[in-house]
Amino acid sequence: MRFDPFGDPFRGMDRLASQLMSGTKTPMGMPMDVWQADDGYHVALDLPGVDPAGVEITTERNTLTIRAERRSEYGESGNVLLAERPQGRFTRQLQVGDALDTARVSATYTDGVLHLVIPVSERAQPRRIEVQHGGAQQQLPVTGDDGDAGEERQG
Repeated sequence: MRFDPFGDPFRGMDRLASQLMSGTKTPMGMPMDVWQADDGYHVALDLPGVDPAGVEITTERNTLTIRAERRSEYGESGNVLLAERPQGRFTRQLQVGDALDTARVSATYTDGVLHLVIPVSERAQPRRIEVQHGGAQQQLPVTGDDGDAGEERQG
């Protein structure tokens, strides 16, 4: 096992216990990359050899869950000489903020990579507020960089 000073110290123990209990080689997880672009957040997960029809993506509140399974080609009856490729059930959960629109997540699977696009919600996107012209003093809402609204300025 590789030492990761910022990782979950119990993840390795969970993986080892799962291997011992199941009697099969279980995967370390789905390696993934996450980046932000103009259209939202992108997530790329490596799932080589997984049937895309068997990939399940669900959302509940602020949690996005990805489940997949890769079965061995040799089955239970083969005389296995070496089995290093990860197999079994894969699960990955992503905690997303309220600013993301999980109802509009899109997913594609190409060349063994599952690609998700999670758009930013309409209400979390920056918007411009038009200033009305008039003869009397007006109170204008002011929003800062942190999105904090509610302060008022007279002018």
